[in-house]
Amino acid sequence: MNKRVIVQSPYVKEGKEFIQSKYTYRYNKTESRIGENGETELIVKPQACNLEFKTDKRIGKVGVMLVGWGGNNGSTLTAGLLANKKKLEWETKEGVEKANWFGSITQSSTMHMGSQQYCTLKNVVPMLNPDDLYVDGWDISNLNIYESCRRAKVLDIQIQKALEEDLKKFTPRPAIYDPDFIAANQNDRANNIIDKAKSRWEQMEQIRHDIQDFKQKNQLDKVIILWTANTERFCRVEAGLNTTAKELLESIKNNESEVSPSTLYCVAAVLEGCSYLNGSPQNTFVPGLIELAQQHGVFIGGDDFKSGQTKIKSVLADFLVGAGLKLCSIASYNHLGNNDGKNLSSPLQFRSKEVSKQSVVDDMVLSNDVLYPNKQKDAPDHCIVIKYVPYVGDSKRALDEYISEIFMGGKNTLVIHNTCEDSLLATPLMLDLIILTELMERVTFRQIESVDADFSTPEDKQFRKMDSVMSILSYLFKAPLVNTNAPVINALFKQRGAIDNILRALVGIPAENDMLLEYKLPLSN
Repeated sequence: MNKRVIVQSPYVKEGKEFIQSKYTYRYNKTESRIGENGETELIVKPQACNLEFKTDKRIGKVGVMLVGWGGNNGSTLTAGLLANKKKLEWETKEGVEKANWFGSITQSSTMHMGSQQYCTLKNVVPMLNPDDLYVDGWDISNLNIYESCRRAKVLDIQIQKALEEDLKKFTPRPAIYDPDFIAANQNDRANNIIDKAKSRWEQMEQIRHDIQDFKQKNQLDKVIILWTANTERFCRVEAGLNTTAKELLESIKNNESEVSPSTLYCVAAVLEGCSYLNGSPQNTFVPGLIELAQQHGVFIGGDDFKSGQTKIKSVLADFLVGAGLKLCSIASYNHLGNNDGKNLSSPLQFRSKEVSKQSVVDDMVLSNDVLYPNKQKDAPDHCIVIKYVPYVGDSKRALDEYISEIFMGGKNTLVIHNTCEDSLLATPLMLDLIILTELMERVTFRQIESVDADFSTPEDKQFRKMDSVMSILSYLFKAPLVNTNAPVINALFKQRGAIDNILRALVGIPAENDMLLEYKLPLSN
């Protein structure tokens, strides 16, 4: 049920075009020092910063271009958008099913608004309606999106047949293909590629032309680019190649072979002023690319969709360490039979995935020097295995074992088996990434002296965008991209709390603190 949120507060002002809110952000600065008695002292200094946020309510016409459109995720997202727009129903042996967005936090999850009242995230501030989203993209395979759905074998056949005529209208544009970056076993799909004779700069310019064409044909106000293609191997990062924006652009012009296709897509997006999201684990965002995005004021976010095994791991590791139990070993095995699994059967591509999966417990280890006094030297053993088993298709099997040291030398072992429909979990995350990125493109802020001062005029030149690196999306990524010197937070509920509290700030509501003092103290109001 939709609920319209109306905030009655002197610190929020809503007009026809903008929502403005005044907000005091409170945080702590800390430092460690050795005291007079030789003990380590932790100095905590509470800080406060007054901010004014401005959210443009005008969403406009929005499009997304998917790199890897014909893959399992891209074809499933396209079909899901159509099915929901048409309010599709179909019959199964369990009964009648209806199209939904289960698994999407913006569409199907709620946040606490006070007392015992909750609201769907999409109703807190104006968000893009999925029914209004335009879709286009690239793929190395020339199958139309209906044929791609048939090949993927993700959606019920009745859904595919009901959407057949609509899905056949979508055909991917030719894509950049470099067999050095993805597994050799993908060559049999590669029949829809940009001319290999073109230089990297020419390929990048072709992507820019495609973005311009999509935007112009549909009269779009903005386009977001989302990589949902195969995992690439890691590219080298070195001075003279890609550590600055100037180096990176020169390397593309010089046709350097170590500039990956995903980096070319992202450079094209940045130069076109389009936000770019990386749903795979490769190191697309080399230092020079991050600098380029910041120079152009374009949002980037990554890396690697977090949908199943790693999402559970980020909850369990946080729970165990938070409970004072010393997590000592994590063994993660999974097998799958889709094209992602086929590509990951190659060692270099698997290594990219392994890195993103292993980093998920790092911040939990760093947070507890009782359990892990030597930090990473005491970090849990962490083994990850991925196997390709064609028969299981998109139905991925994951088996995890967690061993912890407990009271007085005891051991505790948790074993979890998880069967997950890979693309049906990833697709709602893709929608959330698009919707939250589009929202943040409409949000600006300025620092103010006091929240009791008058609201600024919407035209005030001091309003500016948030930083290009979208760490607000950490909840949706295995290996969150953050600013230099910013902490990487992997604990799932902290990541979700950040999203909810930023939405609260945009409408002038205090951050959630879970103290519930109104029920614990005899407060007068």
